Amino acid sequence: MVGREPERRLLDALVEGARDGTAGTLVVRGEPGVGKSALLDELVAGAGDATLLRTRGLEAEAPLAFAALHRLLRPVTRLRSGLPEPQARALRVAFGEEEGASVEPFLVGVATLSILTTAAEERPVLCVVDDAHWLDAATAGALLFCAHRLGADRVALVLAARDEAWGTFDPQGLRELVLTGLDPAASRALLQARFGDATGPGVVERLVAETRGNPLALLELPAELTRDQLSGVEPLPPQLHLTSRVERIFLDRSRRLPPTAQTVLLLVAADDSGAPDVVRRAAATLGLVDTDLQAAVDAGLLVESPAALSLRHPLVRSAVYQAATGAQRRQAHRALAGALSGHGDPDREAWHRASAAEGPDPEVVAALELAGARARRRGGHVAALAAYERAAALCDDPAKRTGLIFAAARSAWACGRAGQARALLSKARETTDDPLLLADVARLRGHIEVNLGSASEAHRIFVEAAQAVHPVDPARALDIGVAAAVMRTFGADSGTPLPATDALVVPAADDAPRTLCLRHLLVAMTRVAEGEWHAATTALDRALELGDRVDDRDVLWNLANAALQLGDDRAQQHFYGYALSRAREAGAVTAVVYCLQRLCFGQYLAGDLVAVRNSAEEAVSLGRSIGQPAMAAPPLAWLAVLAALQDRDDHEDHLARLQELVAAYPLGILTDPVHDLTRWAEGLRAAGSGDSAGALHQLARFRLPVLARMSAAERIEAAVRAGDMTAARGWTDELARFADATGRPWALATAAFGRALTADRAEADAFFGQSLAHHADAGRPLDAARARLAYGEWLRRVQRRVDARQHLRRAVETFRDLRAESLAARADQELRASGETARRRDPSTPVRLTPTELQIARLVSSGLSNKDVAAQCWISPRTVAFHLRNVFAKAQVTSRSELAGLDLA
Repeated sequence: MVGREPERRLLDALVEGARDGTAGTLVVRGEPGVGKSALLDELVAGAGDATLLRTRGLEAEAPLAFAALHRLLRPVTRLRSGLPEPQARALRVAFGEEEGASVEPFLVGVATLSILTTAAEERPVLCVVDDAHWLDAATAGALLFCAHRLGADRVALVLAARDEAWGTFDPQGLRELVLTGLDPAASRALLQARFGDATGPGVVERLVAETRGNPLALLELPAELTRDQLSGVEPLPPQLHLTSRVERIFLDRSRRLPPTAQTVLLLVAADDSGAPDVVRRAAATLGLVDTDLQAAVDAGLLVESPAALSLRHPLVRSAVYQAATGAQRRQAHRALAGALSGHGDPDREAWHRASAAEGPDPEVVAALELAGARARRRGGHVAALAAYERAAALCDDPAKRTGLIFAAARSAWACGRAGQARALLSKARETTDDPLLLADVARLRGHIEVNLGSASEAHRIFVEAAQAVHPVDPARALDIGVAAAVMRTFGADSGTPLPATDALVVPAADDAPRTLCLRHLLVAMTRVAEGEWHAATTALDRALELGDRVDDRDVLWNLANAALQLGDDRAQQHFYGYALSRAREAGAVTAVVYCLQRLCFGQYLAGDLVAVRNSAEEAVSLGRSIGQPAMAAPPLAWLAVLAALQDRDDHEDHLARLQELVAAYPLGILTDPVHDLTRWAEGLRAAGSGDSAGALHQLARFRLPVLARMSAAERIEAAVRAGDMTAARGWTDELARFADATGRPWALATAAFGRALTADRAEADAFFGQSLAHHADAGRPLDAARARLAYGEWLRRVQRRVDARQHLRRAVETFRDLRAESLAARADQELRASGETARRRDPSTPVRLTPTELQIARLVSSGLSNKDVAAQCWISPRTVAFHLRNVFAKAQVTSRSELAGLDLA
């Protein structure tokens, strides 16, 4: 290999790092012909004793989910037997070896990671992926997930992709090596090695300049020149365009072959299996023989090995396939479909039949529909989308075609193509009057609006759909009605009434627990939106009694959402946690991120700030791993709140990252929660610096009542300290109505706290006492400490310094435990003013753990094994051990029992 010494050293270092236990990923990108594949071949040749796993993307294979991954993992198939059963089943379903319930694509990524890291325990693993820009979307997603989760593993992953042609493969910030043309000296050396002295000096310089050092062009263009042109006796052609010229060279070379050999090349170009037996069977049906295949090999356009038939370069495929007539292409695909028939590959067969179709064909439509269903079960939503769209295009039955269009829309949304999903849904609405299908179309439209558009518009869509479908399918109407009611509780109220509500909430004798739970939820959420707190709480309690008998993530987190709205801290943590565990088991990563975001609310209120940080950091990391950065907005907002409360230096960094996300991505229903959390963080920061007016300015701008109630203690105190007693009394009265109706101890405590801050001297003492009495049952230590601090300040002002000390002392302890530095300093100052000095903590240097180290330390402290921690964090046991060693070193402990005794806050 000429002129690639720096690149080879970089790749060798990557592999050596993997041998030493540090995983590495590198994306090699460059224009066609620049030598990406040759560089990978050189890397493979020097892999030594490493386990080699290799695959490549094929343009014709894009509709076949996990096809490239199947080839990659084939050499380590034996390791699948050691996987946890959910992961093993995910691979069996993904690879078409098992039918049954669908699997989450993310779980296939987790299983792939497990296979790679298990193989790496035996020997280093080198994964090489060529033409990554043509990977099927499901394989690309699984490999990108692995690239982000590999850690202290003996795995090197190298992917090569064409410049500006990522397709479904987006490197998402992975380390890249941009491969450019050879420098002039190396270009001359390559020409000398290939053509010797046959090239004249002027010709060499012209070739070097016009090819910009592209190795493929340097090798192929001179081969098409005459001897006199090559020596410089005759002038060169006026233009030597790189890609188009090289394609033309390959096409001209193919056209000099006999027609039968050209047909062989077209068969291989149309084939996506690379299997010699498939091509040979197809060739036989067209009357072709081995000598025709050999002619293509002899021409240097076809490469044959015992296991594969492939074209020399992707440009050969594009040249041959694009130059063929439509009839020739259809003939080739028809032959390939016949060759695959009965050989256990129905998806490839269906796609070749579709490519051979000249018009509507019910049999092909049925085959594509089955292929789409299989792809959807495997988690290959891009493949399912392609199958359903092609089936719709070949279908002449209007009702059937509309159903296929809706199936395509559902797959488009599942793979993140919202614009395409909306267009398909519009087409489906225009072509059907089936009330059930229209309801399903509306539900999907509403979900898209919830996530990316207008939440109020989503509410309108849900309400109208529930009302329309109620006469023919009350169960569907109930599901959609609950979705609409939840929208209202988050401020997304279009004003559209749902007259069917009264009928939907009436229990039936044969109601399943799920149905009865939804009826109570609909009552609860409707009453929340109307401010009827007592009725809402009663209905929620009935729904919660049924919740543990329901195994449906949507219902579970709607129960948790309702509990959040109504201030039931225990219930919302329980059901978010239950939904999280179910999502982890299924590998449903988007659901995991959603639950982690929501768990932060209860964790913060309960004073478990380590858990808040763990949940938020994991959600940010997972969002990045699956290429969904917008999902990081709520957890980033929580990290900003934590940093503000704890006076940490990373507060501004979190806010800056959050602002970038908010500016770059639509947040849908998350817009207002993210806004309010940002205001909360800014308000805490201002209060901590003594800027009472600034704190009030931020905390007065909340949009969501649920978050206003959650932060009521900070908001009321900020108003009092800023001198706005009207706002303080108004917020207190508002919370008191909620507290009296629901009976929540934390609400009663905070309402009494607000009364104490706004009362005259004669009444304040009693209100403070009531607040602390309710806090004993509230389970919100931060709010309780804030009340104790305010009470201690009041007691000192009225000259009851001895009484003040006990409250200030406990406030200092709580604030220090929570690392709420500004509040601890304020309480400490008050305590000194009362005549007592707070006991100083151990001044030893705090342990600084990374988010991953902290998460692992916390899980290990709870008693989990490395294997169990790895399964929960979706990393390898080896990576867990690596981070755990760092934790032990930083914390200066030598055992798990010592670690369990540490204060991880």
